[in-house]
Amino acid sequence: MTVRYKGGSQYVCNHLKIQRGAPECQNLRAAPIDAQVTAAFLEAVAPAEIDALSKARKAHLQSERALRHAEEQQIERLRYQAALAERQFNRADPDNRLVTGELERRWEAALLELRRAEEALAQRKVPKANDPIGVPHDLRAKVIALGNRLPALWENPATRRDHRKALLRCLIEKVVVRRCARDKAEVRIVWRGGATTELRATLPVNAVAALPRHQEMVERICALVREGMHDDEIALILTQEGHHSPWEADKVLPVTVQRIRLKRRLKVQHRQTRWPAIADHLTVTQLANRLSIPIKSIYVQLKRGSILTTREPSGRFLFPDKTAALQAIRSLRNHRVAKIDLREDHHEK
Repeated sequence: MTVRYKGGSQYVCNHLKIQRGAPECQNLRAAPIDAQVTAAFLEAVAPAEIDALSKARKAHLQSERALRHAEEQQIERLRYQAALAERQFNRADPDNRLVTGELERRWEAALLELRRAEEALAQRKVPKANDPIGVPHDLRAKVIALGNRLPALWENPATRRDHRKALLRCLIEKVVVRRCARDKAEVRIVWRGGATTELRATLPVNAVAALPRHQEMVERICALVREGMHDDEIALILTQEGHHSPWEADKVLPVTVQRIRLKRRLKVQHRQTRWPAIADHLTVTQLANRLSIPIKSIYVQLKRGSILTTREPSGRFLFPDKTAALQAIRSLRNHRVAKIDLREDHHEK
């Protein structure tokens, strides 16, 4: 597959399209696949994995040495058997052709088995006596130091794309990708040395209907709306239940819930303000309702500085719920005064 960078990175199989004008075979978004492969790569170079690799290499070398020792002992036994068969053949009466023929056959079979064992042993790599059983301490320290720094280097915007690819090729031989569903791809990483890792990546789709569990998600949204929940609360519940938005791999966005809800003409209950009520004080909305004046006109007067009143750190304006304060605001509204100060329950012309 080739990489197409236009319109967002994609992995494309278009050989037949270029050569014969056939339809494009596969087109997979690269971002979720790259994220899975990168995570596996960074995990492979983590200090814990390096320690596991050292232990595995130690066990492998010990096993190789034990196996070679067993094969050498087997060859010694085969040599003894071949030598014994040779002596028996030489001692046999040449006139007794039946006996000598059988002894010669046994001798040749022993020699053939010995030759095969010696060839197999010669092809086996000989571990040197001074070879370190584990990863050398100096190399291990360097690799662990790099493993600790690698995630930060990888995320650094200054790290170029070709440098990231070069790092991946140090450990990864190839990556095999197959789309197994509209929103899923099977990813098989083939590491250098032959080991493999099987992963599954979630791919973006172009609509809710393209999701395998879309009908279940729609029904769940409708049920939660009828229970009085809001879009952000529903999105969190659906995420915990394993759903995701078409263009997200691991979560449901509130906007997805809102679109499904509006399409089915479902309304949510009015959410109360996040600010608690303050005794003997009115908010802008409460003041507007009390005096039957537009909310916008109050904000205009506040912006101009015509009304001076208490303002909380959160940004909420508070007005004294007293007759004098309300009369002062009416006077300002009727242009009888130019400015009022309600911070100490007094007004001025």
